[in-house]
Amino acid sequence: MSLSLSLEGKRALICGASAGIGRATALQLAEQGAHCILLARRADRLDSLKHEIEAKGGSAEVLVGDLDKRDATVASVQAKLAEGAIHILINNAGGPKGGPILNASEDEFTTAFGRHVLAAHRLTQTLIEGMKSSGYGRIINIISTSVYEPIPNLGVSNTIRGAMASWAKTVSKELPPGITINNVLPGFTDTERLSQLKKGRATKNNISEDTVHQQWLSQVPEGRLAQPEETAGAIGFLVSPAASYIRGLSLPVDGGRLKGI
Repeated sequence: MSLSLSLEGKRALICGASAGIGRATALQLAEQGAHCILLARRADRLDSLKHEIEAKGGSAEVLVGDLDKRDATVASVQAKLAEGAIHILINNAGGPKGGPILNASEDEFTTAFGRHVLAAHRLTQTLIEGMKSSGYGRIINIISTSVYEPIPNLGVSNTIRGAMASWAKTVSKELPPGITINNVLPGFTDTERLSQLKKGRATKNNISEDTVHQQWLSQVPEGRLAQPEETAGAIGFLVSPAASYIRGLSLPVDGGRLKGI
């Protein structure tokens, strides 16, 4: 049996493609041969990414959209289905702001639930028939290690990430053969989002950002932050034909930070 990583002939929708892990994932899937539909709010960044993919011999197009405006975004994605099935869906969105859960407002929860769980649900519903008709589908949710171990001072995020994981496991039981859903759980990753969290924690605790950085590294056996490309590599495997028997999994990419087995 030949296990292939090739995505030739596949179309992939990558949410949050303008930066960080989403951007790295688009580059990874394009390198494996997928045509990438790049979805995010920042058109200039998406245009730059599209040109980078094409310069490397890949194929991509830009789809400007906002996951907080689900009706409009879903309509834009539906229009793309006229060109053929979208075989791969990468659900990826910016996390909620940090802070203790007891200080969070109701609006913080509802906004985050909409941006993550409801957006993923709507997009999955939109793409599932095309996946069924083509006999191939991969859905990946980029969430967080807080699925297993809640992270201090990220109360809303911990709650929403757990909801995403439960949603995905439920979906995994209902999908037909040939279509899988899995979660990728990044640890401390060198992205804009982590830089923002570092600055916020330093300000809150009246310590330097370097001190926060060292506190984080002390928890990671690998002794460094992950690069977005490393997480993208795991995603590239999970969306490939080689991973056809993996479904309903939550895979940490965390340098060994989680304490559980």
